[in-house]
Amino acid sequence: MTDCIIVGGGLLGMLSARELKKSGVDVLLLDKGELGQESSWAGGGILSPLHPWRYPDEVNQLAHIGHQIYPQIARELYSESGIDPQYIRSGLLVLNNRSESERNEQADALAWAEKWSMNLSLLDDSAAIQSVAPGIAKSFEQGMWLPDIGQMRNPRLVQAAKGSLQSLGVEYREHVGVESLNIAKGRVTGVVANGETLHAKQVLIAGGAWSAELLRGCTDVPDITPVKGQMILFKGPVGLLKSIVLVENRYLIPRKDGRVLCGSSIEHSGFDKSTSQDIKQALLDSAIEIFPELAQLQIEHHWAGLRPGSPEGVPFVGRHKNVEGLYVNAGHYRNGVILGIASCQRVAAEIMADFH
Repeated sequence: MTDCIIVGGGLLGMLSARELKKSGVDVLLLDKGELGQESSWAGGGILSPLHPWRYPDEVNQLAHIGHQIYPQIARELYSESGIDPQYIRSGLLVLNNRSESERNEQADALAWAEKWSMNLSLLDDSAAIQSVAPGIAKSFEQGMWLPDIGQMRNPRLVQAAKGSLQSLGVEYREHVGVESLNIAKGRVTGVVANGETLHAKQVLIAGGAWSAELLRGCTDVPDITPVKGQMILFKGPVGLLKSIVLVENRYLIPRKDGRVLCGSSIEHSGFDKSTSQDIKQALLDSAIEIFPELAQLQIEHHWAGLRPGSPEGVPFVGRHKNVEGLYVNAGHYRNGVILGIASCQRVAAEIMADFH
């Protein structure tokens, strides 16, 4: 009998396991593949919701906690694993092509910045934009600069999280698919995985885009659906791009080694993770439109991941309404990294409260 089985070994599952283990809970983490290889690996790692002023307070509350504690979490993961997740405070430059909507967007952004104590300044000409991010296309003449926004490098972050679990002695099993939950008299008693019954006092579903599928036998299944995103990676010289740049749904993220990531498409195509040449070309066109020097670089990699989409991007975090001992931490949509640490702390606190 395990205290808590966590179903889903992405970033949220791993960070939840880490929180619980540090609180003295016996944890078993299960994943149908390898830990951290789905959207946790595929994402960009921007430590802010994209256009955060467009999100409800529930999202910004989690993000606010993430802003405050991620530098410390990054140091802890590095210390525990020996792997640097490459936390960088590179700042976020938000640009908009549609001048008519720009003024309303700026007013909303300024109000958000004041409410959440975030640094934000308005840039009102091309020269101001160039001073923040030299090389940006001259066609952009207005923008907003958030200098304190950071980033993590997703593949390294999930490696560091996995290494942290190993150092803490968390038991995990890879390539173990959960087929069903065992529920008796309104209470979860464990799971059936690879044909084996595993008993637990509590079960946490952190299955990303697959979370609703894992909960399909329950009433009150959260509205979580897969949303595909494709990305491309340029191999560039160190220091080519200075900051993260966001233009509507397209963003550029400069990595420490000079690589530049461009994302991301939004595709509702079920659990299909295939890539397409059309989207690759669209991403390339967008990247060059924003930062023309990228036309000189080769595309090193092109991939797709499945985000756990949810209404308004608000994740489901906490107790299941109808099944005792069952918890959910999923539905973070495009913001799993920045929202993840606070949601993991929240769900771990609820599990601990009920455990005792």
